[in-house]
Amino acid sequence: MLEANKCFYSKICGKLLGDGCFTRQKGRKPRFQFIHKAEDFEWANYCFNELKDFIPLNSPKYKQVNDTRIKRGFTECYYVQSRTNEIITQLDRIWYPERVKQIPFPFKDSYLNEETLAWWYQDDGHLKEENGIPRKIILSTDNFTPDENLQLINILRGKFHLHFSIDGQNRLILYDQPQIIYFNRLICPYLHSSMDRKIIKFNERATKKFPRITTVHLPDNLLINKPTSEINQQLDKLPYLYEMIDYRESYLEFYNKKIRFLRNQQSKKTYQVKFNNKQWYYLDNIKQKTGLNYSQIVLICFKFDLI
Repeated sequence: MLEANKCFYSKICGKLLGDGCFTRQKGRKPRFQFIHKAEDFEWANYCFNELKDFIPLNSPKYKQVNDTRIKRGFTECYYVQSRTNEIITQLDRIWYPERVKQIPFPFKDSYLNEETLAWWYQDDGHLKEENGIPRKIILSTDNFTPDENLQLINILRGKFHLHFSIDGQNRLILYDQPQIIYFNRLICPYLHSSMDRKIIKFNERATKKFPRITTVHLPDNLLINKPTSEINQQLDKLPYLYEMIDYRESYLEFYNKKIRFLRNQQSKKTYQVKFNNKQWYYLDNIKQKTGLNYSQIVLICFKFDLI
């Protein structure tokens, strides 16, 4: 039961970082509420079903909201609201100590996990892609104070090794492509099917026509005398690397132990190398599934025993 309650608090934490809130009429106890646009009914209904065994929730209700900014004059949504309950009253005191939402960092730090991150992202996150390439993850945190967002950034860095920054709209932004893909694979088991637009999709790429000669940038502390032969010898590890990053659990472990070290590497020396089609196949698919560039993949092959 304790584990079930922990799971509930992790989900409710994600919901409150996202679209969840507490409402209270004067003289009455608080109620928990969240609203989603009509197109996201399945997500709203899923959240209702996941939370209803812990707090007394009413099922999603359809609602039209007047909005003169759009042509038809209204928007459509589904809202879920609770009845009063002691757990809701306690959570309201924690999250709304002065009737304004304030992130309770000790509470959040206790329950923030991968599922929390996934619920938060599905509520208030956005994946920006260009030509099928993920370019940025956005978490809409403009309702939080800049100081709260800085604390969130520190916690996300400490817990998940994710280096978010704050943009001009006071939102959390993740630009680094390897981290964007890591973020996606970290939370993907908890992404609902209706949130398909927020999922990075990987498709194995067929062999194509590749350049004969490629430029590779490697740190100058690597002693390489015969670039083509020595680099090609290291690339014998590519099938093992591909197998490792193809499975989520081994990928996450590898990322945290190996890939993160690349943030501190400086590439200074340039080599012209010829790869064969098999090597290109693995390089291209590893690049897609990790966000690493070819030089970084080659460096990993040099630095780590993958076999």
